[in-house]
Amino acid sequence: MILEENEKKISILEEELLSLDPSDIRAKELKNELKALKQETYSNLSAWDRVLIARSEKRIKSKALIDKLITDFIELHGDQYYSDDPSIIAGLGFLGEMPITVLAQAKGENLNDNLKRNFGMTSPEGFRKTLRLAKEAEKFKRPILTIVDTSGAYPGKGAEERGQARAIAQNLYEFSKLKTPVICIILSEGGSGGALALTVSDYIYMFENAVYSVLSPEGFTSILFKDKVPVFEVAEVMKLTSRDLMDYGIADEIIEEPLGGIRYVSDKFSEELKERLIAKFNELLAKDTDELLENRYQKFRKIGSVL
Repeated sequence: MILEENEKKISILEEELLSLDPSDIRAKELKNELKALKQETYSNLSAWDRVLIARSEKRIKSKALIDKLITDFIELHGDQYYSDDPSIIAGLGFLGEMPITVLAQAKGENLNDNLKRNFGMTSPEGFRKTLRLAKEAEKFKRPILTIVDTSGAYPGKGAEERGQARAIAQNLYEFSKLKTPVICIILSEGGSGGALALTVSDYIYMFENAVYSVLSPEGFTSILFKDKVPVFEVAEVMKLTSRDLMDYGIADEIIEEPLGGIRYVSDKFSEELKERLIAKFNELLAKDTDELLENRYQKFRKIGSVL
């Protein structure tokens, strides 16, 4: 793949650049070479390229976004039925001066953290935890921010025994009629029912290199084409990129990223995103409850008709 080959070259050039004095002539040459290579690599990405960027270990995770956007964040735990699910970071905090509830799917920052968080694959107790806090937010009239980053709900035997499908279905039903504004951010991967359980909302933002689909390209080619069609061709057919989903009216707004994908949250980026979120929440809070619920209902009726 051209993207993977070029990213290896970019990493080598970046390492070499770090080892040089900034005033060195070679350093200036390297900067120009690096800039040209990045422009060539990231200016015309395929759908599969964006899948790879969304899955990159270097990409920011939900926790980094929460740390930058939310002040005085207090994480809450447990579903009051079985246990806590570390793949979900859920709690209360302030977006600017606005008290909100945050419900985020979380992949790990490293291998050990990923093992702890089950690689962002949520179990029934995680979905029940999000619903518990969503209902609490509704009671106290707090708006809700959800952050989606999962390849899909956890498909293990134990999860099925503890009611995985029912937990997802319950979220879909209850979130559709929550009497408080809900905004969703699809950060990286939005896969299958695991993602859908947190995307029933009044407004959906997608990061530029995020993907959102009923299943992975690998699963799609395996089920429909018995692995006879390459995944990079299947990814194009699936229409899973942020641009595709904007065209279909599923995503409402795209959050632009730096070339190569977002790898850290700068102060400038977080402040601009915070302002956008506050403005949108205020717009939604200004609506009366009946209008809010009717608009949400019509939004997903429209999405259903597209699909």
